[in-house]
Amino acid sequence: QVQLVESGGGLVQAGASLRLSCAASGRTFSAYRMGWFRQAPGKEREFVAAIHWSASSINYADSVRGRFTVSRSSAGNTVYLQMNSLKPEDTAVYYCATGTSPTNWTYWGQGTQVTVSS
Repeated sequence: QVQLVESGGGLVQAGASLRLSCAASGRTFSAYRMGWFRQAPGKEREFVAAIHWSASSINYADSVRGRFTVSRSSAGNTVYLQMNSLKPEDTAVYYCATGTSPTNWTYWGQGTQVTVSS
């Protein structure tokens, strides 16, 4: 089992920045990759960014590329999402997830709310 706890969400104005953190505990050695997803009201959950456990591979959704940066701690048990130039359409609950293979997202955090006002 892997436990994930997100933090860092909040209410900001458009153009501001936020950094989300996701602390992983438990069987973190089994993690192949860690990622961020978000879900806005009335919409399906969507992929935001992912990073391989070795940081050798990083992927972003087109909607956030160039504004968001995903990274991880040197110990590998915390993943960050630096969000710059935030837009109202970035408003959502942001979830951290980890997968044990390239094809699954096995464990999920409880989510943290990000609200961007115009």
